[in-house]
Amino acid sequence: MGILNLNQDSFYPNSQCHSTDEAMVMAQRMVDEGADMLDVGAESSRPGSHGVAEKEEIARVLPVVKQLSKRLRVPVSVDTAKPEVAKQALENGAALINDITGLQRDPRMAEIIARSGAGVVVMHMDGTPATMQDNPVYENIIHDIINYLKKSVSIAESAGISPDCIAVDPGVGFGKTTEHNLEILGRLDSFKALGKPLMVGVSRKSFIGNLLDLPVAERLEGSLVAGMVAIMNGADIIRVHDVIETRRMVKLVQEIRKYQIRQ
Repeated sequence: MGILNLNQDSFYPNSQCHSTDEAMVMAQRMVDEGADMLDVGAESSRPGSHGVAEKEEIARVLPVVKQLSKRLRVPVSVDTAKPEVAKQALENGAALINDITGLQRDPRMAEIIARSGAGVVVMHMDGTPATMQDNPVYENIIHDIINYLKKSVSIAESAGISPDCIAVDPGVGFGKTTEHNLEILGRLDSFKALGKPLMVGVSRKSFIGNLLDLPVAERLEGSLVAGMVAIMNGADIIRVHDVIETRRMVKLVQEIRKYQIRQ
């Protein structure tokens, strides 16, 4: 999943698009490099961010979603927690909603997705982007996240979203310390108990910078290693900024895993 940011507040400036034309160029490049789907977001969820108004988010998202859905062959996901943004995006070609609140902030979100027949990614987050890194504490992080995601899946299915159209995301970096993120990656196979495809986003995140003492622009190698570990431990979808490099890594991991399966 290639990341397409339509805001000026993303933690990684190189992922930002400042116009529809610029977004189309970046999207086409990601598809050419091997992206299987694109995730369009117009509101930053980096730690400390406070979001944008609904009208502004819609104004940023809709022109791009309309063009992408017409011109490109890959599914378009929209990264939003606002029901009205999701509704208008789905009406204009989006195939998937990526909700960082796991459908637990606004009950209308699940209903809108269900009516459209679209898919959803439900993610775990402790708090909000503005507060999530204020001393996050868990009794048992894996158990706590699984229980949260179970609730999200239940909300989705109860609203009528097809069970086959739901993926889960443990939310690396969303209300977690560096140690929490490492434990999630190391025990990622635990989330397979949810019986849903597993998405993971580790691309250029702060835990990589904390461990390697590197700024965001220099975290490619760390992102590839973390992504490789995620795949080896059960991730089905990797959400990334750097598509071609990740595609090469994925191909190699898939070849190695063939030999694991044979054993």
